[in-house]
Amino acid sequence: MGLFRRSKKKQPEVEQQDPAELVEGKKVSILFVCMGNICRSPTAQGVFSRLVEEAGLSDVIGIDSAGTVSFHVGRPPDVRAQRAAGERGYDLSEYRARLVNAKDCELFDYILVMDETNMLDVRSVMPQSCWHKLRMFLDFDPSGRKGREVPDPYSGGADDFERVLDLVERAAAGLLEHLRKTHDL
Repeated sequence: MGLFRRSKKKQPEVEQQDPAELVEGKKVSILFVCMGNICRSPTAQGVFSRLVEEAGLSDVIGIDSAGTVSFHVGRPPDVRAQRAAGERGYDLSEYRARLVNAKDCELFDYILVMDETNMLDVRSVMPQSCWHKLRMFLDFDPSGRKGREVPDPYSGGADDFERVLDLVERAAAGLLEHLRKTHDL
């Protein structure tokens, strides 16, 4: 028996929302990006979405996530990511993986990547005129250690998903503070 078992139970069908609808009419928009869009970026989307909702800013901040590889497109977040997030009160079950694309450059004000490989991959699909929107997500961690990466927990265990949540929660809080100051929210 392998490390990962597929559930025989079919995943419920969830219609994937158009990214343009997520950001339409918003003052500022955020796109979180990782490799498969099933672990780190949906975790960041879920954590940040709840912070934004609790702050009463859901009507002014648009949030989405995407991946740099197409392998998981249309699939829900990894069950381990959902479990770890759920234990902290975050619901990732409605998210579905999608592929980052050049149109995201027009839609999003901030494109926040989880690691340097994601940065290179996003740059390869977006025009250079958009590169100023790209940042490492952990640049918003209030600890001030810029350029750090959110490690990919996919090949790891439960502790790796918990570590990702710890990093994401700190950076999400810093991001919200940055947006409040920079965009007068």
